[in-house]
Amino acid sequence: MIVFLHGMTGAPGAWDHVRTLVGGGVALPILGHVPELCRPDSFAGEIERLAGRIAPYAPVHLVGYSLGARLALGLLARAPAAISRATLLGVHPGLVDPAERAERVAADERWARLAETEGIAAFVAAWEAQPLFASQARLPAEVRARHRRRRLAHDPRGLAAAFRGLGLGAMPDLWPALPALRLPVTFVAGELDPKFRALASRAVAATPGAALRLVPGAGHDVVLEAPRAVAAALLEDP
Repeated sequence: MIVFLHGMTGAPGAWDHVRTLVGGGVALPILGHVPELCRPDSFAGEIERLAGRIAPYAPVHLVGYSLGARLALGLLARAPAAISRATLLGVHPGLVDPAERAERVAADERWARLAETEGIAAFVAAWEAQPLFASQARLPAEVRARHRRRRLAHDPRGLAAAFRGLGLGAMPDLWPALPALRLPVTFVAGELDPKFRALASRAVAATPGAALRLVPGAGHDVVLEAPRAVAAALLEDP
């Protein structure tokens, strides 16, 4: 069974195209991103909740993108017996430098305050304007519009809680967990995403037997920009 975890400001539906291409799987919501779910209180708490959610399907092929990949890495460290294989797309294993962490906590707080004070439309406009997503300008208008509708459906208070509890600034440093992993792990990054391409290369070097897949012509959100390439990576033998 493949279990999918979406990114920050995303939703389970972001995996629909990939799930169709691979023939199924379960896409789970992350706290703060679905109105009827309570809000996250901590990164560790969300790891515990997700561990309970994947347990009935174990052992799973765990697939995460961005925030979902960071949570998936936390699950690899917390519950490796429940996971047979992992594919981590656009993952950051964590911040090591205290000053860099403090800067990121402040940045996450600015996003949270923007969502709370300016509303979801203003937040989404600012979020999508980041250079990280510039490569998406080449996508068909209907694809970008569908993705934007998912973001606009969020409760801004839930997203604010997600930034505070699950943002990179709140995430523990999981680099030390990589050398202990003893299951197949594939790190995926977009060719046009230099920061996360470099992080993926470092992570592969630190993880025994890990594989690296670079997606040609794609930026950070490889799920949106290159679903066929993502599906092909998932269907490869580990």
